[in-house]
Amino acid sequence: MDKSARRLVWDDLRLIRSIAEHGGLSAAAGHLGLAVSTVFRRLEQMEAVLEATLFERHRAGYALTPAGEELLALAERVDEDVTAVARRIAGQQRVQQPRGELSIATNDTLLTELLTPLFAVFSRRHPEMRLNVRVGNPSLNLARRDADIAIRATDHPPENLAGVRIARMVWAPYGKAMSPTARRRSAGASPLEEQPWVTLNDELAGHSSTRFVRTNVPAERIGYTVNTVSGLAEAIEAGIGVGYLPCVVGDTRQGLTRLGPLAPALGNNLWLLSHPDLRGVPRVRAMLDFLAAEMVKLRPLLEGERPHAPAREPGS
Repeated sequence: MDKSARRLVWDDLRLIRSIAEHGGLSAAAGHLGLAVSTVFRRLEQMEAVLEATLFERHRAGYALTPAGEELLALAERVDEDVTAVARRIAGQQRVQQPRGELSIATNDTLLTELLTPLFAVFSRRHPEMRLNVRVGNPSLNLARRDADIAIRATDHPPENLAGVRIARMVWAPYGKAMSPTARRRSAGASPLEEQPWVTLNDELAGHSSTRFVRTNVPAERIGYTVNTVSGLAEAIEAGIGVGYLPCVVGDTRQGLTRLGPLAPALGNNLWLLSHPDLRGVPRVRAMLDFLAAEMVKLRPLLEGERPHAPAREPGS
């Protein structure tokens, strides 16, 4: 019996169940999409292998024998198990698809100058996800789930976060871009250090660029201060003065021109950060993988090697 039982397959159990439910071979054959002769032959083969009669043949139809009832019970248990496993697997696949809300913390400069086009591409690829971008608060705590991902320019990322260093965000001096005629007229203009300057204000006094300008430029030359990098770029572009900017800002604005060499010491490392416990969450993993791949392509722009093409959909 043991040797015979090992030769049974799921299709045999399905056939027994169908005959029992429909009470005969014809209806069972129609339900299974088989010929009546095929169902008859397979039933005879099973009974021969098991050396047992599974159905009693009556004028009114087929009735299970005690042996047939045992196999029917087995068929129902197997069907329930198969269905349950299939449901769990399907559920896991649905859960593994990135969906739901993803909270991202960053600053306004990175958002407007670098990240928004990337987020647009990501949103088109993952329409079932919602992005909640939180700007300007470096104290957001990923450990407390204030945000799922942080994109920060810092040389000292929190030790409790897992991160990928993307590039060094390099700064350089910029001024208002001029037409060829204006450049010829200003050929004898005063050296860079003698021109009016703009810089970040006291709210960002700890930034390396702010310290550098205030150490190396006379106070009377600093005629304008502002508390955002975007505002700094606008002031330089308007011609208020010259100043230091991240190359990711200065090299992408047509109204600005670079006036001197790179100043890597004024920049910071750009980090893609998340809490280690969240990195396996599908929506977090999807964004981390996407940003890491796309932002590395932008490294020449971030490190001052001139602009890079913006993110695009494949084939566009």
